[in-house]
Amino acid sequence: MERRGKQAIVIGGSIGGLLAARVLAYFYDAVTVFERDALPDTYEPRKGVPQGRHAHGLLARGREVLDELFPGFSEDAVSQGAIYGDVVDDVLWFNYGVYLHNTPSSLKGLLISRPMLEELVRRSVLRLPNVRLQEQTEILEPICDRIAGRVTGVRAQSLAGATEAIDCDLLVDASGRGSKSPTWLEALGYAKPREDSIRVDIGYMTRFYRRRPEHLPGKQAVILGACRPDWRFGVILAQEQDRWIVTLGGYFGDYAPSDDAGYIEFARGLQKPEIFEVIKDAEPLTPLTPYRFAANLRRYYEELTRFPEGFLVFGDGLCSFNPIYGQGMTVASMEALALRQCLAVGSQEIAGRFFRAARPLIDIPWQIAVGSDLQHPDVEGKRPAQVY
Repeated sequence: MERRGKQAIVIGGSIGGLLAARVLAYFYDAVTVFERDALPDTYEPRKGVPQGRHAHGLLARGREVLDELFPGFSEDAVSQGAIYGDVVDDVLWFNYGVYLHNTPSSLKGLLISRPMLEELVRRSVLRLPNVRLQEQTEILEPICDRIAGRVTGVRAQSLAGATEAIDCDLLVDASGRGSKSPTWLEALGYAKPREDSIRVDIGYMTRFYRRRPEHLPGKQAVILGACRPDWRFGVILAQEQDRWIVTLGGYFGDYAPSDDAGYIEFARGLQKPEIFEVIKDAEPLTPLTPYRFAANLRRYYEELTRFPEGFLVFGDGLCSFNPIYGQGMTVASMEALALRQCLAVGSQEIAGRFFRAARPLIDIPWQIAVGSDLQHPDVEGKRPAQVY
């Protein structure tokens, strides 16, 4: 593909940043990913991805995109213990008082822990000769030519405190939900994007268990959705190394207990018994680990009439969904394809074109997450007609 510049920089080495880097490698001589964490060499959770200790699965579309960007990715993951799953037939779904009908489909997802998935993606990206990753480095701010209205580089700080200025032709902020881009824009004389926040205050507790052949005969996962009357939810997913990952939780303080007996009783109290029947006598492999998530958050960058050239925001920095719906990684993968299409046309006004292309990719999963959450009577927000 035609080159668009010498150097692109990505802020953030998580899934979104890695996918952005893979696409940028088509168009730039060099791509550097900056990550604050020290990255593990094995499939271990890390500080910068606290949700990485909890239940994850890759939806069918996300898996398809990874295979497009990294040919053979799924087969490589499965050879190392990940599990193919038909998301319609191999998963028992329960929500709003009914089980969904199981039937074979072409929707093949991937059951894999978040640390393993991130490590495999990172290895795939770093095999590219023009991509490098610099860990334990924080981006303090973009450097901007205010007259030209263009970002020209970044100011970076190492763990030891040394700072340096680094030039780039394109800066992609994939730092996640805590993105500083709104603050940076304001400091540079641009407007902040409008934000939409739907508070849910969910909390959940997760543990790995030993997976045995007699557990959940014929199924690889059970998903008990949050719904009336109690709005509690539970997930059990097969994972590599013959493990189950189990996540149980609820809204507004109705969280799974942190003690063993209380956790089992919480599972017993779910609307259907499948998860309880597995974990009541299964072997725990890890301690119980909590997680809290405050609110769905969306930033409408596509509405801005002014935006600096050579800069864009990607992934959770655009929209951070309630994670219980499992959409974030797949949305980021589709954004990567949208970014590739935009850069194939050219790099001028790339931010506006990308933000407009990303909007419809976000609209539907946002409607699913927020529409589902707004059915909870204590979730505040304007309810569309389809919410009852």
